[in-house]
Amino acid sequence: MRRSLLGRLLAVSALVAACSVAATAWIAVQTTSGAIRQEQGQNLTADARIYDTLLEYAARNPTWDGVGATVRELARESGRRVALTTQSRQPLADSATGAAAPPLPPQASAVVDPLSVDTVLAARGADGQGAAADRIDPRAVGPFRLSAADSAALRRKADIQVECLNRAGIASDVVVGASGRPRVQIVGNDPERALGTRCDLAELDTPTRSERKALDALTELADACLKRQGREGVRLNNDLSWGDPVPVVVPGAAGPVAPQPAPAPGDAPPQEPGSSAEGPERTGENDRAIASCVGTARSEQLSSYVASPALLFIGDEGGAPLTGFDLSPANTARIAGAAALVLALTVGASVFAGARLVRPLHALTGAAQRMRDGEEPASVPVTGDDEVARLAAAFNDMSAHRARLEEQRKAMVSDVAHELRTPLSNIRGWLEAAQDGLADPDPAFVSSLLEEAVLLQHIIDDLQDLAEADAGALRLHPETVEVRELLGQVAAAHQARAENAGVTLVVAVPAPGPELCADPVRLRQAVGNLVSNAVRHTPEGGRVTLSACDEGGGAVLIEVADTGSGIPAAALPHVFDRFWRAEKSRSRRTGGSGLGLAIVRKLVEAHGGTVGAASTEGEGSTFVLRLPATPPDGITTAI
Repeated sequence: MRRSLLGRLLAVSALVAACSVAATAWIAVQTTSGAIRQEQGQNLTADARIYDTLLEYAARNPTWDGVGATVRELARESGRRVALTTQSRQPLADSATGAAAPPLPPQASAVVDPLSVDTVLAARGADGQGAAADRIDPRAVGPFRLSAADSAALRRKADIQVECLNRAGIASDVVVGASGRPRVQIVGNDPERALGTRCDLAELDTPTRSERKALDALTELADACLKRQGREGVRLNNDLSWGDPVPVVVPGAAGPVAPQPAPAPGDAPPQEPGSSAEGPERTGENDRAIASCVGTARSEQLSSYVASPALLFIGDEGGAPLTGFDLSPANTARIAGAAALVLALTVGASVFAGARLVRPLHALTGAAQRMRDGEEPASVPVTGDDEVARLAAAFNDMSAHRARLEEQRKAMVSDVAHELRTPLSNIRGWLEAAQDGLADPDPAFVSSLLEEAVLLQHIIDDLQDLAEADAGALRLHPETVEVRELLGQVAAAHQARAENAGVTLVVAVPAPGPELCADPVRLRQAVGNLVSNAVRHTPEGGRVTLSACDEGGGAVLIEVADTGSGIPAAALPHVFDRFWRAEKSRSRRTGGSGLGLAIVRKLVEAHGGTVGAASTEGEGSTFVLRLPATPPDGITTAI
């Protein structure tokens, strides 16, 4: 089992599960015990009132200076210890004073931040007001706070409107928001009733100078945020919406009665920034970006007017540190049972997953051992699409590829033996005839032996080139090559053979021809092999054309086209295989060794290019070399 993947998987899974369950159970017991101890004797509504009172203080004051009296009063009313610290736990105020005061618990009860209100505690606050959609406390009005004179002037106007509405039989009253701006509130909250009166409620809509200045500053901050994102700026309305302005109050003030506007910061909970006072909330990526920038701008504008975030600690009156408690036997049994169930489920899942994982691995191992023993390679079943299935598919591909390579190796050994046997047999026969006195060693005799030796040397050279290419030892020495000149050199080298065969050899490259960076010797060898094949398979009176052009995109095309017998469509995919000939009799009259085109492909691939062939049987063939104008990296090294 120690050497089994399944055994190790099960052991590791069981160990991890046991450790996880034990750690989770211990943390849960400690956390639950502390939470229960902390919550004993407390009332959530009282805690929310403490939080709301301190939140109001932070919204109305730029610092926490002087908060000590408020903290002590809250502690006296609630009978609990109340402490405030900075976020780095530096004390700001603590109802438990003296050297004997116990340390604060490690976890704060809440974070008092008027720019990021705890929505749960705020919803249970003393006034039930809650927090705005952007989590900014509505009592944080900052620069929108009215002066006493402005507030008094607006109050007089509001009183006049209330009297007007009361005379019209509409009960109403004046409500003053956190910013000091009054607004007219109709009993029953039905502003439509005031539309038919002569009361000029729009008189309260005009923002004061300080409110307009604050709104302009907020608009500039929001526009700066939008411009950093590559977006156009917006014009904020009085209710912090954008687009067409609506008759609503400015931020920090109250609005008119008709139509009843969305409350602004400082009054009741405002709308989410970006929503219009009339119509549904806007959506879309641009509106979300604007709403985000407006919220960021409000936080930035109000940051200097409110107190910095502080940690709030609420404990029992003695301030004793929170500790765990002993679980009852029943609860201990429940935890142990739950842990055992989790452990059993983990082990069961591990066994199931491990068995499914090991089964295909066993099949792969057996197939690999059979291949090692020389048996015929067999594919393994592939089920699913996971990592093991992909491994099995890759193994099947490798097995099939290995089988093909083995067949090619056997065929190549046979082909090499066949190719070498013919010239060696000829040489041996002539030499034995000379030894037996049946042939005279005259010049014709020597010429015949030399021809067979040259043929043998040519086959050996081709095999050596292919072996170097396969072993990565084929070296190229690139330089700038004029393709027109190179094709002319190849045509000149094969001109005599073409004339003897009655074939016209033509170079059709306009001057100036394209240039590329390549090894001229190897490139002439590749093009020469193609020309030699074309001349051999073109009947008398035919034509072989060498052409080149700049394809664009950094590639140069070299074509060798003939008007010969052509290649059957079924044979085209095999023309670059080693020792392959369309004429299966291996006659020297109609074919060479079968290595020329294979060498062409290797040389072109060594230059980072590709080679292809197109042919119509009975009309001719065209071979195309596609070479990069600039050599790939590392071409000067062994390829």
